[in-house]
Amino acid sequence: MNLLTRAPLSNCRVWFILACFALTFSEPLSAQTPPDKAGCKDLPVVSRFPGSWITDCKNMADDAYNFVITQEGAHKSIEGQFQQVSYGYPKTASKPQVVRNMNTAFHTAGYPFVYDSGSYGDFTVHKGNTWIMVEISVSNNYMVTIVKEGDLTQDVVANAAALATGINTNGHIVVAGILFDTGKADVKPESAAALTEISKLLQENPKLKLFVVGHTDNVGALAANLDLSKRRAAAVVQVLTTQYSVAADRMSSVGDGPYSPISTNDSEDGRAQNRRVELVKQ
Repeated sequence: MNLLTRAPLSNCRVWFILACFALTFSEPLSAQTPPDKAGCKDLPVVSRFPGSWITDCKNMADDAYNFVITQEGAHKSIEGQFQQVSYGYPKTASKPQVVRNMNTAFHTAGYPFVYDSGSYGDFTVHKGNTWIMVEISVSNNYMVTIVKEGDLTQDVVANAAALATGINTNGHIVVAGILFDTGKADVKPESAAALTEISKLLQENPKLKLFVVGHTDNVGALAANLDLSKRRAAAVVQVLTTQYSVAADRMSSVGDGPYSPISTNDSEDGRAQNRRVELVKQ
């Protein structure tokens, strides 16, 4: 049938089509919440602002972030388990509304505020080993970043040849990759690569004898730090003799506590460098 001469639709059919059209376009597309980015999910510490959607996310076992900690804009780099989620929020919500809601949520949850920009929309909170920064933009998006501090892995360690060079040149060398939990003296399993290289060093240099020296930062009581450094050095010697077939008479353990820093104790990066194990030629 020619479409130009086709019989007109009945009133009922016309009403049905117009009704469907009206239902389909009665709301603007902008009012529909976009889907979350695939593979992303909310962080466990706080719910999203109503009507928001996830635009991006990042999760890293070991990363760092610069948290604002003063009204003057000073930053503190925190390293550890890293999570970050970015959101879009609906245009029907104002920035002050989002700022007030997010700010109140963390106050209610008992997070101490390290920094708060007020109406500008950025703030940093810190509880225990967890740091959180919320950054809210006027362009209908905001970002939540969380870093949980912890003992970080050392993925690159010096080989036996490099250890030998350091000892022969300077009489001592720091061994990266020997790890302990905070306040404890048990050598972590992740230390295996560094311990293997120490055993190779001693095998390749049969006349070499070493002091294994433990060092700490200056946080906490002096007596406790001295004791911890001694126990950590002794633990390294024990693991090398019992698991890596190193003769006990080739090593002695010493604890030096905070007495020999190699960096400032006024920053976390410096304190991390001061918490170390060194090999010293006897």
